[in-house]
Amino acid sequence: MSFGARNPSFQPANSVYIWCALRPQRASILMSSNAERRAGTRIATRVPTRVRTSEGKDHAAETRDVSANGVFMYTKAKMEKGTEVELVLILPPELTSGEKCWVCCQATIVRVEEKGADFGVAAQIRRMDILPEIAI
Repeated sequence: MSFGARNPSFQPANSVYIWCALRPQRASILMSSNAERRAGTRIATRVPTRVRTSEGKDHAAETRDVSANGVFMYTKAKMEKGTEVELVLILPPELTSGEKCWVCCQATIVRVEEKGADFGVAAQIRRMDILPEIAI
């Protein structure tokens, strides 16, 4: 399910990426549904992230750590465990072939921690699509 397909012209402010509207031009990686949640190497990195819910609401977040099959991020938006979301972020070079890489991920929220006005959110990535960079 690609929420970005509903609004292919959507671009968050100050960005150089697009949502998942260019299906034929991007590479896809399907995540194993029975993969252990913490099987991948976690990379501690603070990366701005956009979260889109199935209702089409967009929220800003920032990662604490990222792996090939999961992400932990902080956001001001309350999210519920089990919610399916779409994430757009830059993977650090440690998780790619040495280059930063824009990705669009289909993920499920697996844990939510309330920290005052902020929320810590763990999401398991089910599918990761590599996005082409575009110049604006």
